[in-house]
Amino acid sequence: MAPFTEDSWHVRIGRIANWAGVLRLAARSGGWVLQPVTGRRPPHPAGMTELLSGIHAVGEQGEIWMQQFLKGELPPEDEIGKAEGLLTGPGSIEDLELFFYD
Repeated sequence: MAPFTEDSWHVRIGRIANWAGVLRLAARSGGWVLQPVTGRRPPHPAGMTELLSGIHAVGEQGEIWMQQFLKGELPPEDEIGKAEGLLTGPGSIEDLELFFYD
């Protein structure tokens, strides 16, 4: 279930798109270089670069959706819901640790 269905499309897409800029700043301040993630598997265990790059890819998609939305095109609602679900958090610190150490 998408977590924010009561919000307007503009707010929902904007919330996703805002992650891209935040993650670019975080990567820059930490000295990490964001990398493309499509078609790649992160090393095991993954590091901060891989984590930030993966989340950044979702934010970048939000930026694309926002550009399309401003032109009058609605994004696929199921994809918006998946992005929202990812960005609302892993559920617990134990879930996040699985990304790094599973």
